[in-house]
Amino acid sequence: MNDFPKIWFLRHGETEWNAEGRIQGQLESDLTEAGQQQARRQAELIDTVLAAETVQPPAIVSPLRRAQQTARIALGGLRFVTDARLAEVQAGVFQGLTRHDIAQRYPQIHARAETNLDLFCSAPEGEGYGGLHARVLDLLRALEAPTVLVAHGLWGQVLRGIICGLDYEEMAALPNEQGCIYVLDEGAETVLR
Repeated sequence: MNDFPKIWFLRHGETEWNAEGRIQGQLESDLTEAGQQQARRQAELIDTVLAAETVQPPAIVSPLRRAQQTARIALGGLRFVTDARLAEVQAGVFQGLTRHDIAQRYPQIHARAETNLDLFCSAPEGEGYGGLHARVLDLLRALEAPTVLVAHGLWGQVLRGIICGLDYEEMAALPNEQGCIYVLDEGAETVLR
């Protein structure tokens, strides 16, 4: 297990493409009304947890629009910076397709992919698991203090897996909720809802 600072991780709220079952990867889609409500719930939670902190932690957000929309709602007046390392996995030719489209066009890949992490990371012309894992680990190693991170579902699964010392299968099976906050500290995870 590595020694990383405390992290409050927020996955972006539901987007139009999430609702359609469409692969976003690094393409853009706006928050739905439900996604905005999820970010408002995160705002309530983050206000409570950060009130207990003696120093306001820095916040780092994915450069993708859905994460920034979430951050503007959930973080209120907390200033944030963006970092390209927080972008969702680049899902190659799967970006913009539905799972049904993938099953039709890439049946062998679809049949082997048991989880979303499997599917996204096996996309032709995509970043793959190795690239995503390296980006997440690079960002983690650069953190110097407790930090709020706002990013994406699969990115967050890898983050949580690294911190909690999980293997790939355990990491890929993690729940991937929107509207909550994952608190990662000392190799353990607590979920605030």
